[in-house]
This record gives sequence, structure tokens and C-alpha cells, in this order.
Amino acid sequence: MTMMTCNEAIGAALAEEMRRDARVLMFGEGVATKRQDLVSEFGAQRVRNTPLAEGIIAGTAVGAAATGLRPVVDMLFAPFLCFAMDEIVNSAGKLRYMSGGQFSFPMVAIAMTGGGWTVGAQHNHNLEAWFVHSPGLKVVMPSCAADYKGLLKSAIRDENPVLFFADMTLGYVPGDVPEGEHLVPIGKAAIRREGRDVTLISYSKAVNTCLDAAERLAAQGVSAEVIDLRSLKPLDEETILRSARKTGRVLIVHEASRLCAVGSEVAAIVAEHAFDALKAPVMRLTGPDVPAPSSYVLEQAFMPQADAITASALKLAGKEALPAAAMAEPA
Repeated sequence: MTMMTCNEAIGAALAEEMRRDARVLMFGEGVATKRQDLVSEFGAQRVRNTPLAEGIIAGTAVGAAATGLRPVVDMLFAPFLCFAMDEIVNSAGKLRYMSGGQFSFPMVAIAMTGGGWTVGAQHNHNLEAWFVHSPGLKVVMPSCAADYKGLLKSAIRDENPVLFFADMTLGYVPGDVPEGEHLVPIGKAAIRREGRDVTLISYSKAVNTCLDAAERLAAQGVSAEVIDLRSLKPLDEETILRSARKTGRVLIVHEASRLCAVGSEVAAIVAEHAFDALKAPVMRLTGPDVPAPSSYVLEQAFMPQADAITASALKLAGKEALPAAAMAEPA
């Protein structure tokens, strides 16, 4: 294992794939400035800065993919994808189908998302559900350094366009990454913690908040299983349903707002296919339907926190929270 941050894991994945396949190139807003190591190794032809023009960046990537290259584009903040919706959704996502499979579009669009940096509403918007709803696209949102590397490598090798959402705060969080060839399959969730009483389903940095809550729940006698979706499209329905049937109680947690979100789809899948195993209604704990605040205090309140997850899970399990003194470790 090698310890690296999630941002470093992205760099490692890019370098490995560019060495493996000469068709892989990267361009976007400031990428050559930020990734001088890649420029030094692969040259300015394969690592390029671009103007601040998201539609042109994405459109160039679509054209490059159609001609046999495998572009990775950095779109910076996720809301800037609004300027590239036609190119990503209407071209990259649909043209393989419309060509009857004659063309493929192996491109990856990386975008930063999630609270914690206090960058304000126009730079922070969890809009992953927009792209999950778009035919022909795949969407991944990892929670740890190992998955940042493994999912990005898989995305680069995929024959379809992949949206890779990187949480801003997680970018600087270190973690163990397997040495050598490390691929994480798109479409496969991870069980981060085994449990028997309640299932916590999440993705991105909310997974770590769920793990924190699971520790608190254990101190109150509730065993929580934590599922990291990490691939939002395709969804790993098998792992979701297996855990739902096992515990009979499901709490879905994510930072994006509740309305028409990924959590809504997960809740529908559980209700349709595991209703007979449920011991309580499926619950969702999400961000509010408001633009993200720029105040750090308000931003933290905006995101689901471990206390709220713990309280919701206890409610699902039919238990009351213990007093703080009862939860304290003995002196």
C-alpha cells in the first residue's frame, strides 16, 4: 500500500494510463499549470491548458473521442458543466447509440463538487443526478483515495463518456492505495462496514460521515452496515438489495438535495424489490433544496452530519438516543 491524497491518486491514475495508452490525453482549465509532472513526462501535445470555455473543452473532447483518442478533461467546478450540457449530454451521451455502435466516446469529464471549501453557490452544487438521468453517460463519485485512482483508471478505459465527480474536501484527505495495477469496476458498490440492524447507503464524503455515525450507533447497541455506492450510474442494485434484505432498515444519506436525487432512485429500488423484508419505511437524509451557502458554519449545517445520521438511524431501529453521559467512556 502507498499513502496518498485523493488528488495525488488522480495524478497517479492519469500518469499510469498515459504511459499505458498513447491515445490518452488531458486538457482543460489550468491542467498543464497544475500538473507539471505530466507535462514533463508526456509533453505539451498531450497535456494542454485551454481557455475558460467549458462548451469548447467538452466539444473538443467529444470530437477527439470520436476520432479514436481517449481524452480526459478537467472542468474545474461542477456548476461549470452547465456550459457544456449540449456537448456532454446531447452529443457524447447519445451519438454512440445514434450511430448504431459505429462510434464510441471514451472520454472522462472531471469536475469538483461538494461543500467544505466555502466557495459559494455558483461553484458548489451537487448536480450529479442531472447526469445520472442522461442516457449514455456513466457517473462515478468516489469516497477514498484508492477508489479515486481505481475508478479513474476504469473510466479512462471505458468506451462510454464518464462523469467523474471529485469532492473538493476529499481531495486533500490521505488514504491507502494498492500498489501496482489497481482498477475499481464501474457499477460495483463497496461494503465499508458490515452490520445487521440498519443499512446506511451513501457516496462521496458522506460515506465517511456515515462511518462516523456507525461508530456512534455501535456505542448505543445498533449495528450499522455502510454501503458506498461510488458508482451512481450504473447502480449496484444487487448490493443495495442484499443489504436492505439483511437489515430490514435503510437510511440513504447524501449531500445533494432530496428532490429527484440519487437517493430517490435507491429508495424506489428498495421499495420495489425488497418491500417484504423491510421492518421500517426507507428514510432519506440529504442536503436542503437551496443554493449552497458560502459561510463555513452554514455550509456545515447544509451537509448531513453524523449526529443527524445517528438520530435518524436510531429512529429507524426503534431506539431512543442514550444520554451523553451514558455514551462517555469510563474514566
